[in-house]
Formats: sequence, structure tokens, C-alpha cells
Amino acid sequence: MDTLPQVDLPTPDPVDPALSRRGFLRAAALTGGGLAAVAGIAACAPAATGAGWTFGPALSAAPSAAAASSAAASAAPSAAASHDMSASPSPAASAGASTPPGGAIPAGWTAHDVEARDKVRRYVGDLAPAFKDIYPAPVFLKLAAILGVEDDYPALHQKPAFVQVPQLVLNDALTPLTPEIVDGVKVFRLTIDEIQAKIDELLPPVAGLGYNKQWPGPTIRVNQGDKVRALFTNNLQETTGVHFHGVEFDDFFQDGVPFVTQLPIKPGETYAYDFVARNAGSLMYHSHHNATDQVGRGLLGAFLVDAKPEPVKYDREYVWISNDQLGGFTINGHGFPAVVPVLAAAGETVRVRFMNEGIMMHPWHLHGLPMRVVARDGHPLGSAEFTCDTLGVNPGERYDVLIDAKTLGIWAFHCHILPHAEAANGMFGMVNTLIVVPEKAHVDAIVSALLA
Repeated sequence: MDTLPQVDLPTPDPVDPALSRRGFLRAAALTGGGLAAVAGIAACAPAATGAGWTFGPALSAAPSAAAASSAAASAAPSAAASHDMSASPSPAASAGASTPPGGAIPAGWTAHDVEARDKVRRYVGDLAPAFKDIYPAPVFLKLAAILGVEDDYPALHQKPAFVQVPQLVLNDALTPLTPEIVDGVKVFRLTIDEIQAKIDELLPPVAGLGYNKQWPGPTIRVNQGDKVRALFTNNLQETTGVHFHGVEFDDFFQDGVPFVTQLPIKPGETYAYDFVARNAGSLMYHSHHNATDQVGRGLLGAFLVDAKPEPVKYDREYVWISNDQLGGFTINGHGFPAVVPVLAAAGETVRVRFMNEGIMMHPWHLHGLPMRVVARDGHPLGSAEFTCDTLGVNPGERYDVLIDAKTLGIWAFHCHILPHAEAANGMFGMVNTLIVVPEKAHVDAIVSALLA
């Protein structure tokens, strides 16, 4: 946007004189300082180790060879696994965690406070120095004090947790799924694969399933009225089928339900779905065969059909797919702190497309800013639009919301079923943030650094 509205900053609380701007800059200099420090960040993932997932006690970042071998022997997590809140590793087992000087816990704190802060430190990573180039000095100093940057903790020298694992948001930006055009038909080619998925940068990978070896699968995007052919090659050791959720088909045999509209896709086979994208909106695609297991283990993705004309005006968008089976409580296949934040500049409008591919309802709550709900299940709400700060999204539902980024800051954005978001060792699972910065150039610099 060419101009930005005047944004009033809250007056920060007094800052400890010991934490001077010069003192923090010395700490920031250790990581290169400012936006220049993040210019070399690459969105690449560490190699999978083959270890499986457990919902048991906090895990070490380096499980024993015997444990890894045992976990890898199973292609799927146990159906009896519970959503234990201790799934995220403790800071003692974390390469990015810090120990207070001398091993002491700050006065008035408990171990919970140290662990909770370490989660946020991993989330911010070496982006922390960039805040000095983005926010006014008083705000920057207060953020520095909250993070305790004078400790020179390890995460200050490491990439943010969400950059160290594959991400739907980054993959869609780097390598969007581009169709071939054959006789006026948009042809998409996808594979269905067994994968090892990283929930965050510390936990061992999860044995899952994915489209094009991704979880969630790549976003398929077309225009309303397009002729679509989606070719799926089954590389699994079992049969499957693909349902385009929310599509209004002319031919019900394209609906993707084995033994109702088709025979299942056998291992090694390629199956084509042909249809016209008649209805617009936020839709999905996923398995509809042995679906509790297959969708639960990762066979899911976003299918976006852009309307002609588009009734919603926005500056940025964010696809937000929730699941609560593979790896516990996840947003776009990851748990906090490995969840990509929603970014916006003051005065911009962000469109968030909530999609629930799990088995539970999740009430998404945004701190500090309201959400304008403009569409449900792909259908514009029109005069029924409403404003809220907490929105419950049931399994299978999609909601589109608009957020007016009118107030600078880092705003928590999480599921308000609290056991899905916070435990005794800090935030985990279904937690994210909306980061509002003063200028569009700041967002662009951060995004460019993350995609470099």
C-alpha cells in the first residue's frame, strides 16, 4: 500500500536501565544484527532420522539407536495414542534451550517459566535482532527484556524453529503446484507417498502419509469455471481414494468415495478426477478411504477456487489447516514453536482460511484484534457476516476471516481449548502469532529472508 494509517503505539512499561539499547545491540551483533542477520535464512529441513512419534514423556532430541529402530518398525502411530501434553521436548533436551547462569532459576520463577520462555526463544530464533530495525526503540527494548537477550542464549544464533522444518506456507510460495494446460484443461499431477514428517525441529520425525511427499499436501489453486484434471499416483502399500471436499460435481462418479463412486486406487495405479470448478471458495482435498487412518496420518490439503469476480479484498492470505491426530495438535502439520507466523503491515488486511481436517472442534482465538467472518464452507456470508475474536471450526468446516492489521505488535493466535495449546512446560501444539509491523517493506524483508 502506498500510504499507511497513523498507528498509535502503546506506551511501554519502564525498561530496566541495565538493559540499554547499546547492551542489546552488542548481543544482537553476535548474530549479525538487524534484518541483515536473517538474509541468509533458508527454508530447508534437516534429514529425517527415521524415528517414530510418541505421545509419552518429553523426548530427547537424540533418541537411542534402539528406540529409533523400534519406532521405525511401525509405519503408523498407535491408534491408542493419547494427546498427552508433554509431547514437546523439555529445554534440558533441547539444543536451542538455555540454562540460567550457574544453573539457577531467576528469583520468583519456577522451571515452568524457564521452559515456557525457551519455547518462545526457539520460535523467534535469530529474527530477534531484526526487531531493532522494525519497531521503535522503546518497544524493541521491551521485547529484548522479555526474551532475555542479554543471556546470549543458543536460540539467538539459530534459525527460527518454523524455518528448520518443511512448511506448507513456504512450499506454496517457493514451489507452487503449477498445472499443465492440455486442451484447455488444467492438469495437476500428484503422488501419494509414505513420508517422515517433522512436527518441530527437535522431535524425531513421524511416520505419516503425504501428497507429493508433503503434509499438508500442496495447495491446488484454480479459477472458478476452470476445467480441472487431478491425476493421483498411489505410491502407498495400500489402496486409497481422493475426495475434493466441498466441490459441487456435475458427475457424481468424480466424488472420490471408494465403493460408492469408484473402485479404490490400487498401489502403483494412477487415477484421474475430471471436473469443472463451478463453486468458488476455500475447499479441501483428502482421502476418503480408511480415512480415519489416512487423513489422520496426513492425506489432506487445501483446494482453493478463486471467484470471478473476487468479492473479498485483501492484501495477504494465510492457509491454516488444523489436524489433531498425526503428531498431536498441529497447524499446517506442525506444533508450536515450529508454526509459521501470520505477517502483516499496519493498515493491511489479511485473509485467513481456516480448514479443520481433524476430529475435534477448535475455537481459534486472536488476541488484540477482531476477525471479520466473511465466508463459511466456501460460501460468502454477505449480510450474515459477523465479527468475533474467537471462532469455533468443526471437523470438515472452512471459515474465511479478514483481519484489519490496525495495531502493531506480536499477537497470540491459538486454539482456546487450553490443553491443545499450553502445558506445564510452556506453549505447544495449536499456537501461532499474528505479527504486525509498521511498514510493508518490513514484511517483505522478513519473507525474503525466510525464502532465501
